Amino acid sequence: MIQVALPNKGALSDDAVELFRAAGYRCRRRGRELMVRDAHNEVEFIFLRPRDIATYVSNGILEVGVTGRDLMHDSEADVEVLMPLRFGAARFCYAVPKESTMTPDTFTSDTRIATSYTNLVAQDLEQRGIDATVVPLDGAVEISIELGVADAIADVVQTGRTIDEAGLKITGDPILETQAILIAQNGTTADLDAVQLLVERVRGILVAREYVMVEYDLPKDQLENARAITPGIESPTISPLSRDGWLAVKAMAREEHINRIMDDLTALGAKGIIITDIRTCRI
Repeated sequence: MIQVALPNKGALSDDAVELFRAAGYRCRRRGRELMVRDAHNEVEFIFLRPRDIATYVSNGILEVGVTGRDLMHDSEADVEVLMPLRFGAARFCYAVPKESTMTPDTFTSDTRIATSYTNLVAQDLEQRGIDATVVPLDGAVEISIELGVADAIADVVQTGRTIDEAGLKITGDPILETQAILIAQNGTTADLDAVQLLVERVRGILVAREYVMVEYDLPKDQLENARAITPGIESPTISPLSRDGWLAVKAMAREEHINRIMDDLTALGAKGIIITDIRTCRI
């Protein structure tokens, strides 16, 4: 039985649980329990603070875990990224008062930067060759400038609304583009078959979320043009119809392009165009 660490609260937790449930695992909590056992799949899900997950995984206490790329870097844990999970996307940025002209390149040794990600900020300042002061805070760093604790902050930004409401603005390029990731111990000696099975199941859900199945009827003389529009993964599935000169075509296509694909197929004379979601997929 392998043990998988999941975030215990927040959006990362909700999205992680939904992802693993879609992959066939029982991991939903009834309350605030810290462990859920899926005996059928021989997996135990351990719910931990997202900030601690990389540490547990790097020490080999848990085989794999879900955390944020920003938290992984801040922990300085020795882990391997198995795959990005395509949720929890955000930017880790510096922010200063809206009236300020300060940028990361103008920070000095007198600049105080408040953050919950002290290691990540220290790494960035070292790369810039700047000896600014890092002020460690555990959350709600936006208020620190108004309270006179800091001159700038460094924090995770999603929509930017919280930063704006605090009278701040982002300055400089993002320190890091982050999202949820699946991690394992670097050079793990865990049950590799079980971990690989879990990875393939999760990857199947992520692929399915990117693709849809396109089915349509088409005049036979337009087949080559249609294949250019819906090439599929290897090639489309083509079947004859009882109507002379017509074919049924079926192919996977990227969901983000589906409206343009339908427009192009309609222009070729395709009929009965149907788009269906894919629950899971391995390609």
